[in-house]
Amino acid sequence: MSYRISEFADKCGVNKETIRYYERQNLLQEPSRTNSGYRIYSEDDIKRVGFIKRMQELGFSLNEIYKLLGVVDKDEIRCQDMFQFVSKKEEAVKKQIEDLKRIERMLKDLKKRCPNEKELHDCPIIEALIED
Repeated sequence: MSYRISEFADKCGVNKETIRYYERQNLLQEPSRTNSGYRIYSEDDIKRVGFIKRMQELGFSLNEIYKLLGVVDKDEIRCQDMFQFVSKKEEAVKKQIEDLKRIERMLKDLKKRCPNEKELHDCPIIEALIED
């Protein structure tokens, strides 16, 4: 199937300007066009935008996503130093996991202290956060 930009953007859950921005940033290849000049996108393009959005949700920057897409696109230049890039990102993710685990422990501790009553002025969670 093929889609014009409005339908494509809707299917991807983004707006048309996002699609155009991805094209300018070379995250999406320039699409083919109809004789009338309309951009035409494919199911593979939908999958690619889905990948981009998911990676963004996971905390990857568009530059990092562009680098990763070099593997998919078989781009020799973007694939240079891939091992170093992936190793560095792996360390950053490990640190983020450690930070999230620390936050999880803090939240569990605060949850234990929370009274059954939901009165804001008596909430030890608020008091604990203000003290830190």
